Amino acid sequence: MTQVGKDTLGTRSTLKVGGKDYAYYSFAKAAEKIGGVSKLPFSMKVLLENMLRFEDGGFTVSTDDIQAIADWQNNPVTGSEIQYRPARVLLQDFTGVPCVVDLAAMRDAIKALGGDTAKINPQVPVNLVIDHSVMVDEFGHPKAMEANMELEYARNAERYDFLKWGSKSFENFSAVPPGTGICHQVNLEHIGRGVWSSEDQDGNLTAYPDTCVGTDSHTTMINGLGVLGWGVGGIEAEAAMLGQPISMLIPEVVGFKLTGKMAEGVTATDLVLTCVQMLREVGVVGRFVEFYGEGVSHLSLADRATIANMAPEYGATCGFFGVDDKTIEYLRLTGRSEEAIALVEAYSKEQGMWFEPDNEPVFTKTLELDLAAVVPSLAGPKRPQDKVILPEVDELFNGELKSVYNKEGAVRVDVDGKDHDIGDGDVVIAAITSCTNTSNPDVLIAAGLVAKKANEKGLRPKPWVKTSLAPGSQVVTDYLEKSGLQDDLDDLGFDLVGYGCTTCIGNSGPLAPPISKAINGNDIVAASVLSGNRNFEGRVSPDVRANFLASPPLVVAYALKGTVTEDITTTPIGQDQDGNDVMLADLWPSNQEIYEHRVANIDREMFEKRYADVYKGDEHWQAIKVEASDTYQWQPGSTYVASPPFFDGMEMTPAPVQDITDAKPLAILGDSVTTDHISPAGSIKEDSPAGEYLKSHQVAKQDFNSYGSRRGNHEVMMRGTFANIRIKNEMVPGVEGGYTVYNGEQMPIYDAAMKHKEDGTPLVVIGGKEYGTGSSRDWAAKGTILLGVRAVIVESYERIHRSNLIGMGVLPLQFKDGDTRETLGLDGADTFTIKGLADMTPGQDVTVEVTHADGSTAEFTAQSRIDTENELEYFRNGGILQYVIRNLATA
Repeated sequence: MTQVGKDTLGTRSTLKVGGKDYAYYSFAKAAEKIGGVSKLPFSMKVLLENMLRFEDGGFTVSTDDIQAIADWQNNPVTGSEIQYRPARVLLQDFTGVPCVVDLAAMRDAIKALGGDTAKINPQVPVNLVIDHSVMVDEFGHPKAMEANMELEYARNAERYDFLKWGSKSFENFSAVPPGTGICHQVNLEHIGRGVWSSEDQDGNLTAYPDTCVGTDSHTTMINGLGVLGWGVGGIEAEAAMLGQPISMLIPEVVGFKLTGKMAEGVTATDLVLTCVQMLREVGVVGRFVEFYGEGVSHLSLADRATIANMAPEYGATCGFFGVDDKTIEYLRLTGRSEEAIALVEAYSKEQGMWFEPDNEPVFTKTLELDLAAVVPSLAGPKRPQDKVILPEVDELFNGELKSVYNKEGAVRVDVDGKDHDIGDGDVVIAAITSCTNTSNPDVLIAAGLVAKKANEKGLRPKPWVKTSLAPGSQVVTDYLEKSGLQDDLDDLGFDLVGYGCTTCIGNSGPLAPPISKAINGNDIVAASVLSGNRNFEGRVSPDVRANFLASPPLVVAYALKGTVTEDITTTPIGQDQDGNDVMLADLWPSNQEIYEHRVANIDREMFEKRYADVYKGDEHWQAIKVEASDTYQWQPGSTYVASPPFFDGMEMTPAPVQDITDAKPLAILGDSVTTDHISPAGSIKEDSPAGEYLKSHQVAKQDFNSYGSRRGNHEVMMRGTFANIRIKNEMVPGVEGGYTVYNGEQMPIYDAAMKHKEDGTPLVVIGGKEYGTGSSRDWAAKGTILLGVRAVIVESYERIHRSNLIGMGVLPLQFKDGDTRETLGLDGADTFTIKGLADMTPGQDVTVEVTHADGSTAEFTAQSRIDTENELEYFRNGGILQYVIRNLATA
């Protein structure tokens, strides 16, 4: 039900669409009081409408907040704090399980405080899509999908029972079962509306922009549909579910002007990798990005969604596109009702939010790209912003990388009874995967056409390449099968392995044992090529060190080629039946071919049929029998779902904030430490603290599953925090992996943290620039606090992780005045005391006193990155969830 504010400015009006009356908050009427808003970017207009609708006389939103957004046109920089309320929340299962775990634990906590458990219910619609758990165990045969689904349900029975309990026990909570699609593609094709409508307290319909936050950073894909959305940590999402506003600063908005049209043979993947590189160079962390210009009109909705999806890779909060005829066409194609479509068009035009190619809003800064200048590209080998044009991939590997790895020669490996040479740069994984590209029919059809032409010439993937196809929607299978292209992909080993994120999030599954043994036994720098959005170190596979992002047709081409050490544009892909060289150009489809296949094989009926019973699930899901209950009955000894300790001993009044005294460093880290480095992800090593824990609970190694699947168990997750195989802690020079030093002895970070805890010693983490880059991993913050880390001191933060640290009660500090860990000479033997916390204000400076090993002392000043009053309240309460519980218990 829509909350109605005071509407002090008198902007509530009526819009008639299709015989219905909708209340809405009129920009035209607002302009009479606050001045014109026509030059605001569309994304800022969405924030303005949110302020108008929720204005409550200043309790959370004041008329000053509304005026501040209007005045932004005159000075488009980061502004004052606002309280923003999204229309809904999107979850995936890796991040969704801990959210539901926390909600269940919050019911226990509020009950212990004498409050009403019914208050712990989502106040806005919440959609959880189970898409992150399928792994590529089986591949390259027609039964791969079926086999992987069987394994998925066997591994995740406890989690799925729990999620189904949540869907029955919480109001406004729906779970999309496994095997349906990737959450962002389901959001784009089905859940998102463009304009939302609901009843207010008086029973009247109110129309307003569809907005969402999600617990996956690629929630931004929905911006391609004109829906403002971005990724938040699970703890922020939980607060939003419970009716709490999201505290944020009025953002800067960078305008990205697109002109011209893309050239023949260039894909949306090439375009988005170009955008990522350009925007990273500009620097858009914490900013909105909005695309404008006549070039936007030449992009399909799927192309726009591809660009919007990778906002986390270019560092922005969102990458927004306005609503136009392409949006309306897409809504119609994907099965939205005519009533909903009419409302989107009427509302957008009435509010001045309809995209026009020649409209140029006010922006903080702008940059421009001629689409005709985009060329085929990959990104890698370990960051999505490291674009390399296609003809130079071999030069990168053979030059820069080869000089680093300094490897020569190949190893003879038996693959399916035949010997093959495998060496540096050989492609061992080729995966069509990820929400970024599988939502885009053009690149998937292009992949199918490359496969078709390869089959006609008798080409086959190299035997050492693990091939897979994991679409983000069942509709993808429908149009690939209807066109006959799925048969061609199957013939090359790109059989359907499941509907989920798979390789892009590290669920690539094991390589064949001989290949894995050869790689690890000979220190081979193997490569992967995937149509994903992430290629950080250690993410795709523990056996693969060079990972390249590419379009789906290039994934197929590299599977045929088998190596990145040769220029794929000038050397043969392989030989045909007659021994003739086959070049990439011989396989590459024309834009016209792709277009003809798309229009002939994709229709509205496909979407209507696939999404008609989207919450029903297959026979596996239907066989899960659980009953709704007020509180959850935790299962003793469960290694998947456990009641977390965050609320243990919690009282109604929070303890006063005190200085952090005599803290020791747990880790000293460099630049670009990602949430993949911090948060447990991927496979669990047998000899790791998490592996030892599971073995102590009689879990066999083959049943370890992944860290992501065990996010509902804090004992596993805290043992995996800072345990990434590629993390480099400067306290243990020359050592890779999750190790540190305790009293001069090297040991796993978890073990050291527990010893410090026994000693009663608080901990700090020291780092460099861009700390917390990457996915919105709440466990990067949860694990940090559970290890006993009280503060993090770095040169700069990525937006989501900074917020999540505060949400868990960890103090984020930032070096000032050019100080770094290096200029200050900080090392693992130092002791830190952080002063001035009792009376902190947002953004204030604090003093950090350092005691060196020789007893000498020094001081430096750091800035608190608790940026707003709301964040300060969360910190004082020990975290955002404690703040919510206390408020609800006393309401």
